[in-house]
Amino acid sequence: MLTISGSKRRFCDGISRRDFLTVGMLGGALSLADVLRLRSLGASLGGASPKAVIMVCLNGGPSHLDMYDLKPDAPAEIRGEFQPIATNVPGFDLSELMPLQASIADRLAVVRNVQWPMDDGHRLHLVFTGFPESAGRPSFGSVISRLKGDHRNPLPPYVSMAQFQPHPILRGHEEPSYVGTPHRPFVPYPAGALIAGQINYTGPGAGEVKNLALTDGVTRDQLADRKSLLSLFDRLRRDVDASGELEGNDAFTRRALEMISSNRVRDAFDLSREPPALHERYGGDIQCPNDPDRRRCWEGSKFLLARRLVEAGVPVVTLAVGVWDTHSDHFTYQRDYVPRLDQSIHALVTDLHERGLDQDVAVVVCGEMGRTPRINANAGRDHWPLAGFALFAGGGLRTGQVVGATDAHGERPVGTPFTPQNILATLYHVLGIDPSITFPDFAGRPRHILDDRQRITELL
Repeated sequence: MLTISGSKRRFCDGISRRDFLTVGMLGGALSLADVLRLRSLGASLGGASPKAVIMVCLNGGPSHLDMYDLKPDAPAEIRGEFQPIATNVPGFDLSELMPLQASIADRLAVVRNVQWPMDDGHRLHLVFTGFPESAGRPSFGSVISRLKGDHRNPLPPYVSMAQFQPHPILRGHEEPSYVGTPHRPFVPYPAGALIAGQINYTGPGAGEVKNLALTDGVTRDQLADRKSLLSLFDRLRRDVDASGELEGNDAFTRRALEMISSNRVRDAFDLSREPPALHERYGGDIQCPNDPDRRRCWEGSKFLLARRLVEAGVPVVTLAVGVWDTHSDHFTYQRDYVPRLDQSIHALVTDLHERGLDQDVAVVVCGEMGRTPRINANAGRDHWPLAGFALFAGGGLRTGQVVGATDAHGERPVGTPFTPQNILATLYHVLGIDPSITFPDFAGRPRHILDDRQRITELL
């Protein structure tokens, strides 16, 4: 992912004459200007749209049977330890661990008949692209960056907080593939930075995203001086560069500088600007230094930052929270995680409504599978791609309803199931994008954004 912090990697577009004038020299770490040039070369700009999507990934496979599709009449080894509770929408019940969402069910829609391709592994590509990894398709956010990105806006069009700790099954799920390297997401901080205390919203430097900070020893005044120096070189070189190429490159260098020095960009990422009470409302960040697997950690600030970013004009924000792969001690982890998820979702959806953003910003919550209906010998639930859920809110979608159903034991959908591609087709609809659009793949063959372009019509 495109992380503008400490990396020595270069994103080369074949223009090397200005490589010495990198953002690293001007106070950052690598040549952001080169990335911006690439984005412009690959961008297919459409009209500006106020719509945005926040994707919440519950990586590992959340349990539909213990969250949004409880089966209280099933045998004990199926139904588990939790009971459903009524919500403010008749017939729309939720786990007893989610009373806050129960109070705003009229602003939510749960799709209970989601099914994933049969595969026993964790396939995060299905969440972010709609396809298995082997298909090599671009992520949803990269497609939106390509179609909706605006090079005049200093804010990145695609921000990811869904980066996982290094692991072969959790890497590379948000790649741009053939829509182009410029459309990688901007990653504001490394995976686990909140929990590790690398992001501090209360002490010195509160709210500062290191990717947008100046190198130690470089002040804002010095940055301005270097911009003046760069401007001087620009004028000198333009006198001898009749092609105009250099002047075009200068625009991208200026935008790279603007992303570092712009109040608009810094303010959007600056969570210290939010009152402590709002941080608490979203659930905050729970540090668990003695938990090497980060299983009992929570990053509520990701939800708050997502709201700030879409409000500032970022069309796609992805985030991942928790670890939902509970093959043992399942119900212990449910008691840890589900109430925190309940709090963060309630805060996000309520905050969007209070700010008048509920019609413009769609929220979707899902994982890459469900969990087995039958509880195993270790008091856990295993992988189950045959059935699961997706939760929707906002975006002008029809909420206050349950869509679809599973059988009496939650093993399989009743009737035709929806798939990850149907979820993404619905989100493309929110953003005003026709998923039958094609892009040439690496071999030059046209590829539709999605193969199955059926939307979840009950939501529209």
